[in-house]
Amino acid sequence: MKQSKHSLDFGKKEKVLNYTCQTYQLSRPNKVGTVMALIRECQPKTIDDWQQWYFENAYTEAKTKTKITQDNLQELGERLYEKITEVVIPEWEAAFKQLTLQDCVDYIFNLTINRTFDGFLREKSVVNDGLAKIFPELTFEESDPALDHAGDIDYIAKIGDKAIGIQIKPITAKANFGNYSATERMKASFVDFEQRFGGKVFVVFSLDGEIANKEVIREIAAEIERLK
Repeated sequence: MKQSKHSLDFGKKEKVLNYTCQTYQLSRPNKVGTVMALIRECQPKTIDDWQQWYFENAYTEAKTKTKITQDNLQELGERLYEKITEVVIPEWEAAFKQLTLQDCVDYIFNLTINRTFDGFLREKSVVNDGLAKIFPELTFEESDPALDHAGDIDYIAKIGDKAIGIQIKPITAKANFGNYSATERMKASFVDFEQRFGGKVFVVFSLDGEIANKEVIREIAAEIERLK
């Protein structure tokens, strides 16, 4: 049975809306709550059920949690418009005027060769010089590219017949540790991994090849004990 689609189609505007929303973190859990966890808890039959339940139960994921109302979403939409019109459009217009053919050639080369090599070295350093020394009882293996979750999970470490997953990100991907949230696709990959291997997936942030979010070490240790 074909499912009906409720999402609006913004056409070519989708790209700029998505870019700005992600850049300024306007759809993070600290703004709109943990929407996927909320809808799974709700198990709605209709979109009206979901909307009503959301506004009755959604709170921001922040140190001081506040109830989310329609006014909150209205305000976020207004902030999105403000960022697009006052910041993004002027920045993009300036970039368009300065862009050259050589910029495009250099970008593709840099993305393919330089950044890939930097990321490879960063991963190796975080795992071999960090996690492997902290947890010598574990063997960290690169995720099999053939697995569905491979794009979101870089390494796995076996604990008996179970395993944990590791995703490594550069510190620039997380300007504020408290505001970081995995994408919905990544969350789905993490859930699939846990269902298959029994262990959680941990995001490890790298700063010059070292673990930046030190608290993740305690979290990994606790998960190892749970799985033993």
